[in-house]
Amino acid sequence: MSIFQHYREEERPFVEQVVSWKEEVGLMHQVRRTDFLDPREQAIVKSIIGHDEDVIVQCFGGGPTTERKRAYICPPYLEIDPSKFDLTLFSIHFPAKFVTLTHSDVLGSLMNIGLVRHKFGDITVEQDTAQVIVASEIADFVEMNVTKIGKASVRMEPLPLSEYKSSPATWSDEAATISSLRIDTVLSEIYNLSRAKVRPYIEKGLVKVNWRICDQVDFVVKEGDYISVRGYGRSKIDSLEGRTKKDKVRIRYGKLT
Repeated sequence: MSIFQHYREEERPFVEQVVSWKEEVGLMHQVRRTDFLDPREQAIVKSIIGHDEDVIVQCFGGGPTTERKRAYICPPYLEIDPSKFDLTLFSIHFPAKFVTLTHSDVLGSLMNIGLVRHKFGDITVEQDTAQVIVASEIADFVEMNVTKIGKASVRMEPLPLSEYKSSPATWSDEAATISSLRIDTVLSEIYNLSRAKVRPYIEKGLVKVNWRICDQVDFVVKEGDYISVRGYGRSKIDSLEGRTKKDKVRIRYGKLT
């Protein structure tokens, strides 16, 4: 039985990478610290490493509620503590009396200095404060180069991880019965929209599955998928719970509240 049958075809390169990490650690007794992974990637890493006697994995993103995390893969005789993940927390100082920053503003500024998304983790923005967690190997570069966000001049101040301001995510727990697992059908149920209204969102690239744009209305959703619709928030398919006598699909899902 091939390991790849449990994952989508587009996930195959990442699955191959994780298998390589596992073999590298298990056979050569090395350690591997990854870049930041989204929750779907973290789930893949954990499912492949599994309960291997020769390899263990932990994920950490800087705080108990962070979404994007680095994975640390190592032999089981090694201890894993937060310092192993090489994370740096920055407080972003900006003139809050005159400027309002958004998550997108901060994200855009980091990408504009040439960073790839896997090099930094969660961004938290409140009314007068903003923070971002980055890989320590790029911390000096970020501190030196992020001097403006939007039209605002900013200053990046390194802080201990203990000063991270967590924003815990709350997911609802809901159940439904639907005619199929097509993305348009699933979104129609979860967000209480007609399929006619859902279709343009998909075709315009405003829907993502597992952090990748999904622009095909007949895309089939699977258990464990994360879904987001611009303007409507995020949801996830927790489980598929069989079919009814009329061959409809029972699903359990959550929405980020």
